Amino acid sequence: MADFKRKPGESFESFLRKFKKGLKNSKRLEKARSKQHLEPKKTKQKQKKHALIGLDLRKKNEFLRKTGKLPESTMRS
Repeated sequence: MADFKRKPGESFESFLRKFKKGLKNSKRLEKARSKQHLEPKKTKQKQKKHALIGLDLRKKNEFLRKTGKLPESTMRS
């Protein structure tokens, strides 16, 4: 990133304007903001674990639905 130093006799407003313009042109702030909300990808192990949990829940719900303990209206489809 560019190094900004205030020149002797330079007003704070002009220095701030120069700093903001330099920061905008360097695109560093834009990159940081775009990566701010990114989540890391799940590992294969976590994907498998979540898939197995989902399968298990579906089996349990299907069993409860067939036995009449779970009303039909809770189905997602």
